[in-house]
Amino acid sequence: MTFTDTLPTPAPAGPGPLAIDLRGLHKSFGTVRAVDGIDLAIAPGEVVAFLGPNGAGKTTTIDMLLGLARPDSGSVSVLGLDPNRAIAEGRVSAVMQSGGLLKDLTVGETVELTASFFRASRSVGEVLARAGIADIADRKVGKCSGGQQQRLRFALALLPDPDVIVLDEPTTGMDVEGRRDFWTALRTDASRGRTILFATHYLEEADAYADRIVLVSHGRIVADGSAAQVKNLASGRLVTATLPDVTVAQTAALEAIPGVQSVELRKDRLLVRTSDSDGVARHLLTATAASDIEITARGLEDAFLALTGDTQGSAA
Repeated sequence: MTFTDTLPTPAPAGPGPLAIDLRGLHKSFGTVRAVDGIDLAIAPGEVVAFLGPNGAGKTTTIDMLLGLARPDSGSVSVLGLDPNRAIAEGRVSAVMQSGGLLKDLTVGETVELTASFFRASRSVGEVLARAGIADIADRKVGKCSGGQQQRLRFALALLPDPDVIVLDEPTTGMDVEGRRDFWTALRTDASRGRTILFATHYLEEADAYADRIVLVSHGRIVADGSAAQVKNLASGRLVTATLPDVTVAQTAALEAIPGVQSVELRKDRLLVRTSDSDGVARHLLTATAASDIEITARGLEDAFLALTGDTQGSAA
C-alpha cells in the first residue's frame, strides 16, 4: 500500500491570520503546572515538529489547540478563529495515536460514517486512496494492523479537506516504507498551503521532514528553529572509536580530558561527547589502541537531551 496524491490543490495562502497562534498559555491541574507560558506562532504551510519528554506539556497544549481543554490564561487562535469554531467548520483535523475507531465496522464503513457528520467532505474513495488503504476498504477495523489503523485515522482527518492538521505520533505501527510514503504525502500537502503540526518520538522524522522544531520542557518552549539551528544549541561533538576491552583506567583518563562531557561504551564501541574533539582524538591515537575513530557533529537527539534534561531520551 502506498499513499497517493489525489486531493485537489488548496487555495494558495495569501495575507491573512496565522494558522496557529498561541499566546501566553497557562494550564494547571491542581498543583501541577502543565503549561507555563507558551507562545507559538505558526504560519500557513509550515510543517512543525512539537517535541518534548513525557510530562513536558505537549498533550495539554494540543488539547487546548483542539478546543478539548481551556487555558487558565492566555489565548488560542486557529486560522483567526476560536478552536471550536475552526473545527466545526472543518478547517482543522487531528490524527491521534489511539482510540476513536469502531472495531466491528469495515474501513470503508468507518470513512462513510464519519463523512456523514460533515456538511461537505471529500469523497470516500479519494481519502482512502490518499491514505493508501483503498485496497482494504472491506476489512474490519479490528483486523487491521496498528499502522493500517493510523492510516485510517489519517483518511478520516482528510475528509473535511482541512487547512490545519494536528498529528500525535502519526506513524506509530507503520513500517519504514509506510512512514516514508506518509511523510511524502504530508510534505506535498504542506507545499500547497496546508499546515502540519506533529508530535513524534521518532526524532529522525522531525529531523528529516519538519521545517521547524519546537522543543518543550516543563511547560515551556526551550528551543524553536530549524533542525540545524536546534542541533547547534547542543554544543560539542561526538567522538566514536573501536576500543575492545576498555579498562576502568582508560575510561577515567578520557573523563579527565578537559571538555569531555560523557564517556559511554557500547560493546567495543566507545562514544565520547566533548567540546574538544581534537584533544580526545589525540589521546585515543597516542595513548590507546583505538581504531576507526570518527568525529561527528551532535545530532537532534543530543540537542533534545541537552535542552530538555530528559535522561531517558523519550520524545513521547
